[in-house]
Amino acid sequence: MWSNNKSRTMHHQQHPLCTRTHQIGSLLLVAATFFFTRLLDAPCNLSSTVSQQKFLGIHRLPESQELSLKIYVYEANEIDGLKELLQGREGKITPEACLKGQWGSQVKIHKLLLESRYRTRKKEEADLFFVPSYVKCARMMGGLNDKEINQTYVKVISQMPYFRLSGGRNHIFVFPSGAGAHLFKSWATYINRSIILTPEGDRTDKRDTSAFNTWKDIIIPGNVEDGMTKAGSTIVQPLPLSKRKYLANYLGRAQGKAGRLQLIELSKQFPEKLECPDLKFSGGEKLGRKDYFEHLRNSKFCLAPRGESSWTLRFYESFFVECVPVILSDQIELPFQNVIDYSQISIKWPSSRIGPELLQYLESIPDEDIEAIIARGRQVRCMWVYASDSEPCSAMRGIMWELQRKVRQFHQSTETFWLHNGSIVNRNLVEFSNWNLPVPLP
Repeated sequence: MWSNNKSRTMHHQQHPLCTRTHQIGSLLLVAATFFFTRLLDAPCNLSSTVSQQKFLGIHRLPESQELSLKIYVYEANEIDGLKELLQGREGKITPEACLKGQWGSQVKIHKLLLESRYRTRKKEEADLFFVPSYVKCARMMGGLNDKEINQTYVKVISQMPYFRLSGGRNHIFVFPSGAGAHLFKSWATYINRSIILTPEGDRTDKRDTSAFNTWKDIIIPGNVEDGMTKAGSTIVQPLPLSKRKYLANYLGRAQGKAGRLQLIELSKQFPEKLECPDLKFSGGEKLGRKDYFEHLRNSKFCLAPRGESSWTLRFYESFFVECVPVILSDQIELPFQNVIDYSQISIKWPSSRIGPELLQYLESIPDEDIEAIIARGRQVRCMWVYASDSEPCSAMRGIMWELQRKVRQFHQSTETFWLHNGSIVNRNLVEFSNWNLPVPLP
């Protein structure tokens, strides 16, 4: 057909081969083809569509096959002192007793790593080494004091040749509370190069030195009550916006903190808008967990001011009662910022502007906008759930994704050396395989 047209065109020489209209049409066709091809080839994420990607405020997590991690988990019996970090000096602390509260993430991460597809039982092939410890729980339950925690950590680390080999760079520690790694008093001497998993970020506002380093450490979600995170078995169900009694709430103790005291005073000025109950954590008026979540779900906005530290468990809990979290903690660090856009699922308000202006702003937000924020949060909250890393969306999946980025091909410390044939030796030129314990710490 093209040859016939060409023949006729050459014969008659009356009509141009391609008019301007034809050129414009061709360009539009090419542009449309390119656009739709790119749209169809766009990488999918949790939602599989471009429009939903923007809706979720979360980028695609790597597929399981994209991760090439091998993590060695130290066994309690293989190192003298490690059992004390898990069970206390008398061996009476149990994992079950440590599952609840802020420190529960220590137990859950340990348990899930033992079951992980990325676990290896060969130290020589490991990319990373996990040091299990329940010291926050043991300390709270009287199983270890601060001095014992410090001494036991140093004792344990001195029995880890691979820690010596890398200067601790490929070793992972979990510190799940507001104190962060400061729970180990000598952290700056011994594990300042190690990977620290903690919900606690910058503490320079409270201490001379922060144990959190954004380049090597990983922010993890707080440990939300299992009864709220398990599908179909939640302690309480979210309420429709129209049935919520309050505009906002703050559920926590004052602890003498300026922001919390301001909220309590604000609730006295506007009791119909802001609920700040006087929480009792002991005695007959103690608020049970179900009562706590029933209060939390009864507002459109859940206020999360800082306390002793910058992070708060209420931020994570609010997603499971579908209450929009309002962060009132300027120094807060949030988990998985590589994939989650927090501006789509929460509000952050300057702590220096806590007052009637805050309530006026929250009151001005239309219910349809609140519903949209809640819907986006509903899709992302699976990232706060400590479930298997084989799940398509879980806290462990996010942690593994972050750990993959910490893997190095080569490690060194100030006390390791290498020779022309690639063998690793110490200062006395003793090869790594012949190092004796305890190992002098770098």
